[in-house]
Amino acid sequence: MPTAPASSAEQLPARTAAVWAALDPVVAAGTPLRVLDVGGGSGMFAVPLARLGHDVTVVDPSADALATLRRRADTAGVGDRVRGLQGDGDLLHEVLPSAGTEGYDLALCHYVLEVVDDPAVTLREIAGALRPGGQVSLATANRAGAVLGRAVAGHPVEALALLEDRDPSPGRSRPARRRFSPEELLALVEEAGLEPGPWRGVSVVADLLEATSGAASQAVRALELALAEASPYRDIATGLHLLAARP
Repeated sequence: MPTAPASSAEQLPARTAAVWAALDPVVAAGTPLRVLDVGGGSGMFAVPLARLGHDVTVVDPSADALATLRRRADTAGVGDRVRGLQGDGDLLHEVLPSAGTEGYDLALCHYVLEVVDDPAVTLREIAGALRPGGQVSLATANRAGAVLGRAVAGHPVEALALLEDRDPSPGRSRPARRRFSPEELLALVEEAGLEPGPWRGVSVVADLLEATSGAASQAVRALELALAEASPYRDIATGLHLLAARP
């Protein structure tokens, strides 16, 4: 297995530092894991995990995203540790091979529950794909962060709609993306039969600082990690993240 970096969070963008900080104790421990990445077609997490020596199966409905995944994995020299399967998260039992498997050690579900037909069904399918003791990394859009983002961008009507869990653009042809409160995400996790750990804020200030200030990326990353678990800062982050375990 390749030598893992001291912290995966140090290798990737500051806006995802909180997610990698949560994953590091799991993925950088030196033990190869069987990883399932649901909706991670382009390989933003799958390829770095494969470079750490893990075997990653990516399930994604987009053939184009899976083609990008294949190119990225091959370019990184980890094509033999990354497999792409076309399919939907709410039908994992039809997509994943079942013969001779013992379940995945880790599943990723990052910014997927916002767009699936039924988040509860998708999360139950993911839970069923884990081995006992396996964990799922969940990241979702945070409703409070979306409200604040629309407000400071000069769209108070849309901000109020998001606050009240209404579609901010009701005339659109496509369904609105969901946003979650921490309480809603924790409830989904528990309904799926999973045991949630502490939740973190994802990208509390990184998007704003990197776009407007020219601040050094290491300084932004350090600030993100300091704010990710501290209220009230985490409460208004762009995203939410938690690790949950299958009993």
